[in-house]
Amino acid sequence: MWLEPSEWTQLFEAALETLYMVGISGLFTVILGIPLGIFLVLTDKGQLLENRILNIILSVIVNVFRSIPFIILMVLLIPFTRKIVGTPIGSTAATVPLIVGAAPFFARLVETSLREVNKGVIEAALSMGANIRQIIFKVYLPEAMPSILSGITVTLVALISYSAMAGVLGGGGLGNMAIIYGYQLYNTPVMLVTTAVILLLVQLVQTLGDHISKRIDKK
Repeated sequence: MWLEPSEWTQLFEAALETLYMVGISGLFTVILGIPLGIFLVLTDKGQLLENRILNIILSVIVNVFRSIPFIILMVLLIPFTRKIVGTPIGSTAATVPLIVGAAPFFARLVETSLREVNKGVIEAALSMGANIRQIIFKVYLPEAMPSILSGITVTLVALISYSAMAGVLGGGGLGNMAIIYGYQLYNTPVMLVTTAVILLLVQLVQTLGDHISKRIDKK
């Protein structure tokens, strides 16, 4: 069951690669997903920036990228990934499809969180002369922050799963180690240990996310 010393070293490096992929892609997913989720809400019917055409375009884009299975999305994005980072293989290259796949998913979570904000609070802010920028940053985001943080946690867990799938196409990380050394070389201990580390990462992210979300939830 115990791994060779060299395998422990590889496991450590693979875990760092997974953290790198999830960290970078998670950061850019949040940066892209929050504005996208805000526009999905504000351009909807009866909202502050109602624009049916723009809302339909954004919804279609989000739905399309959410509907494509991640492993297929990685293949489809190989030319784009090569253009952005110079190669379709490796941890940095894997962050491109991870961001493209996760940002629309997270945007829908943000949209759902913002729709749960009490309309009375928004109407009260409008009656006091608040502009759209103030409504977004002083009403929508603060009121929805616990729910948005829960969405970030869900998205990070999904990214850990996606990063493991990226290993199938040479994305590096724990998934790559499990596929090459565990599956292709019939090394069952490596397969079991890498799976256990992935599960541990998921539990840590979920526990930390739940804790932070509860701490800032004042309801």
